[in-house]
Amino acid sequence: MANAKSVRWTITVSQETDLAVRRYLGIQGMKKGDLSRFVEEAIRRRILDRTVEGLRQDNEDLPADEIEALLKENLDAVRAGRRRSPA
Repeated sequence: MANAKSVRWTITVSQETDLAVRRYLGIQGMKKGDLSRFVEEAIRRRILDRTVEGLRQDNEDLPADEIEALLKENLDAVRAGRRRSPA
């Protein structure tokens, strides 16, 4: 994120993972410095995936029409909040 402060991590991965990621970055035309962005994006996606899966499990017993109603209610609230805030 452009405005977020960065912190330095020290992580350990297998040599196989290291080579695979470096090859992938190279094929994509990315440079060594892009590794941090790649890792951050992967972590964010994994967190989102796990959050969605947890929500699915928590709500698996709800009827579909009830889920739709909850989604509509929350979307309406978000949209209403956006209209009120200055652009």
